[in-house]
Amino acid sequence: MHVITKTHLQKFWIVHPESESALLNWYKVTKKAQWKNLVEVKTDFPHAELVGECIVFNVGGNNYRLVIKIKYRTKVVFVRYILTHAEYDKNKWKQDCR
Repeated sequence: MHVITKTHLQKFWIVHPESESALLNWYKVTKKAQWKNLVEVKTDFPHAELVGECIVFNVGGNNYRLVIKIKYRTKVVFVRYILTHAEYDKNKWKQDCR
């Protein structure tokens, strides 16, 4: 998969350094993946959840949420949001997932 963009991950872990190893792991697994559907995503990340057009991952021991969109046909993953629980609970990110 082609991840757009790792820079979003890096910016987040600069502010939240404890998230770096978990985000790097997600990135490495995702780069190697050839997902065709959500079932295959869940093979690598069993707790991934579909919310509208987005997939939400629990990251860093369930401390953060990573929200992405996937274009399976072109094998492109768009990082939309990386959020703390407080930010995630405000639900502003859901507007982008309808």
